[in-house]
Amino acid sequence: MPPPARPPAGPARHSSSDPLHPAPPRPPRSRPAPLPPRSGPTPPPTIRGHPESAGGPAVTPLDPPGRTTRTVPATFLADADSPRREPASPRRAAPRTAAQPAPAPGGEPGGVPGGVLRLPEAPLPPSEVDRLVGGQHHDPHALLGAHPVHGGTAIRVLRPFAERVVVETAHGPAELTHQQGGLFTGLLAGAELYQSGPADYRLLVTYAGGEPVAQYDGYRTPPTLGELDLHLISEGRHEQLWQALGSHVRTVDGVSGTAFAVWAPNAAGVRLIGDFNHWDGTGHPMRSLGSSGIWELFVPGLAEGTQYKYEIHTRQGWVLDKADPLARAAQCPPGTASVVTSSSYRWEDDEWMARRARTSHHRAPMSVYELHLPSWRPDLTSYRAIAEELPGYLKGLNFTHVEFMPVMEHPFGGSWGYQVSGYYAPTARLGSPDDFRYLVDTLHRHGIGVIVDWVPAHFPKDDFALARFDGEPLYEPADPLRAEHPDWGTLEFDYGRTEVRNFLVANAVYWCEEFHIDGLRVDAVASMLYLDYSREGGDWTPNRYGGRENLDAAAFLQEMNATVYRRCPGVVTIAEESTAWDGVTRPTDSGGLGFGLKWNMGWMHDSLVYMSKEPVHRKYHHNEITFSMVYAYSENYVLPISHDEVVHGKQALVAKMPGDWWQQRANHRAYLGFMWAHPGKQLLFMGQEFAQGAEWDHESGPQWWVLDEQWPAAGDHLGVRRLVRDLNRQYLDAPALWEQDTTPDGFRWLDGGAAEDNLLSFVRYAADGTPLVAVCNFSPVVRHGHRVGLPALDGREQLWEEVLNTDAETYGGAGIGNSRPVKAEPVQWNGQPRSAELVLPPLATLWLRPA
Repeated sequence: MPPPARPPAGPARHSSSDPLHPAPPRPPRSRPAPLPPRSGPTPPPTIRGHPESAGGPAVTPLDPPGRTTRTVPATFLADADSPRREPASPRRAAPRTAAQPAPAPGGEPGGVPGGVLRLPEAPLPPSEVDRLVGGQHHDPHALLGAHPVHGGTAIRVLRPFAERVVVETAHGPAELTHQQGGLFTGLLAGAELYQSGPADYRLLVTYAGGEPVAQYDGYRTPPTLGELDLHLISEGRHEQLWQALGSHVRTVDGVSGTAFAVWAPNAAGVRLIGDFNHWDGTGHPMRSLGSSGIWELFVPGLAEGTQYKYEIHTRQGWVLDKADPLARAAQCPPGTASVVTSSSYRWEDDEWMARRARTSHHRAPMSVYELHLPSWRPDLTSYRAIAEELPGYLKGLNFTHVEFMPVMEHPFGGSWGYQVSGYYAPTARLGSPDDFRYLVDTLHRHGIGVIVDWVPAHFPKDDFALARFDGEPLYEPADPLRAEHPDWGTLEFDYGRTEVRNFLVANAVYWCEEFHIDGLRVDAVASMLYLDYSREGGDWTPNRYGGRENLDAAAFLQEMNATVYRRCPGVVTIAEESTAWDGVTRPTDSGGLGFGLKWNMGWMHDSLVYMSKEPVHRKYHHNEITFSMVYAYSENYVLPISHDEVVHGKQALVAKMPGDWWQQRANHRAYLGFMWAHPGKQLLFMGQEFAQGAEWDHESGPQWWVLDEQWPAAGDHLGVRRLVRDLNRQYLDAPALWEQDTTPDGFRWLDGGAAEDNLLSFVRYAADGTPLVAVCNFSPVVRHGHRVGLPALDGREQLWEEVLNTDAETYGGAGIGNSRPVKAEPVQWNGQPRSAELVLPPLATLWLRPA
């Protein structure tokens, strides 16, 4: 669950970077002075001049001079009816004129012949040029590039601030004529350029004080998206959407560069800006691909590492700078740019992936360690450094899976990743996407599955991200009663819109296919399913039947689950759903939502209420600890002691327990023994495995120092950690605890009603009938000779051994228990044909199995 609401992060400047593509120096131009950013000023970084542009005017912030980010503020975003409200930082779009080129000299250094023939002009109507230079032309490729016209071939090139543009063809060089606004044109006699496919030519561009720069023209290329891509996107069925949209390093017609594509159906125009053009998009307008709403551009010469955004001109006249929703890498916050990336990682987890595909999670062990990557070990500041430590730690504690709180890019670290701005980009705080792949791969090679928290419920309003992406509600509903999330100050997705649903479904598949993720834990499902979630009276709009259910969200979750399970064998989806919605883990073909597992929030709440009571009062709350078995098989459950339970004044798990320090630890250990024996998979948040006493702090992380031998209570904390290690080891060795988690055949009460004595006892069964008995004594009293019913062992000696005792001295307990095997007598008890008298230690859980 996300932390409380925060104000959206203010616009952040881009960090400095060496341009990876020849770019003109851009002289300062007047801009309206922006208002201060909403979250405080950010010192402007500097840009280093490109060596091929040396001698031009200095350009210091990467954002254009006199502005931060030209975006619509949150006040404008929140009000769908106020498009004319004056924003804080955007400006009205206006045609921008480039510096007029100087007359061509008689000779130029750098390889351009001094006597180059100047071509006659191939002019465009001034109105078309105004739209083109002003960033509001839907098809710049129809004007720019090479086109057969009457009398020959017209070549038109948009190079703002250039002094001279020479075109090189097979027939030799020829100089283009400047028409207006940085548009250079020329007319070549004949149509030879079109005799063998796309026009084949190169440009030599000269800027003030510089040498000619050789460039290829991206406007000579056909669209990089095919008809099949466009058809699948329009149908909302492009299950690998990230391979079509976003940025991709490609070779087109023998020229290497990067292809860009973005969905912005309401835009009047879209231009590409980045560190390669000093964040001025005048020379890089994108073309609209018809009714698809997609804008596309191929830019020769751009390579991996290029930083970019989309400059979107809205129908209301605003200019917005937006990060790429499909960017697969992002600038490290507080930077907000997208980054061109391509993966060269070679996976080494084939054996794991093959085994995973054959595994049924419902009949397999799953013990999950939940952690927040940036704070698990604050001294480990990269994915690769974490990969050197985390797998061994988890393996040493016998956990089967690790669950990462969201790793997707997010602007505000205090959101713990639950307010996502870059759904397709692992956070750059810890390294590159391939570094994250390395972490997952290393965990797999150590036999650890990886689950990632995924947040399709809402997104932040930060100006550079998804909110009003093209000037109008796009990813969010147009109805403000449905768009605004009341709890977190965020916006909800429009699950009824085909393209938005496709964006999210493909994103779920992306993490599983591209990063080999083994499970997606879907955050805040309840807030998606109910239109009146956290809304009062008339603050919500009913569905078409007058009900409170969000039918579009339910349909989206069904589609997401069905698609992931079909495409990604062995992956499990897990719902954080806290209501009684019917069929969360029922298959979609039976009308359910299709999740594999669901967090059992009821068990977590009720059992912690019981454990927080003084033992003398627990008899009045006995139903809290037993009620979960009333509905235990209504869904397929995970038992979560998650980060949500150890923050914001809820205290650490051990601090929830009553009594002195010894009793708190004893209760903590007894509770974990009960939890691991209860039907369902289990999840434990970092720090609770060694009973740290403080709440989790996302900046300082777990209190590792309490395990240092110099810490006075180090032995107590190490004892609890040894217990977790042994709980997991015994759990893995006992199919009775996981083979029949989802069926009543796997559980039977022995005595669930001993409220006066604070006792519980039950038996778990493996698929072959092998039993394991758990007895919990939640009172501080030692019970000698307590009789417990035991199942009959057909054909075997009726001996039972104590395989786990949370009061053992090695765990920090008193060492009271049953050190020798006990023999079950033919005395009927607790509905069983046999029974034995046991010693029950105080505030402890025992596990017994046939000797």
